Amino acid sequence: MKLFLILLVAVIVLIVAPRLLAGEIIPAKDAAARVASGQAVLVDVREPAEWADSGVAEPAVLLPLSDLRGDRTEWKAFLAANREKELILYCRSGNRSGIAASILKKEGFTVANAGGFKHWSGAGLPVRQVKED
Repeated sequence: MKLFLILLVAVIVLIVAPRLLAGEIIPAKDAAARVASGQAVLVDVREPAEWADSGVAEPAVLLPLSDLRGDRTEWKAFLAANREKELILYCRSGNRSGIAASILKKEGFTVANAGGFKHWSGAGLPVRQVKED
């Protein structure tokens, strides 16, 4: 019985934890409207190979989560320039953007999670192709 309960808790944690990290996911069309109005900036937190592989949202700034968690060579100037704007983040599924949102929220930024690139492209919103450096 104890083993069953431990396994049940482990399964629940594996299913629920990523959703908790991701936070509430806003609809892609809402994200697009906020960006178009100038009140927000859209950020793709995936890695460069992913950007090249699938494309990115047309208005997205490309800043990998790995740099946010690291020395912030790419993030530092962006954060300084956009401190007063809402940062709307997305990744492949919404998990990494949720992690990034959590980090930035703790630092006092206004953030939202737009989920995954599939939400953006699936809503028929504009995308663009990028080349891997």
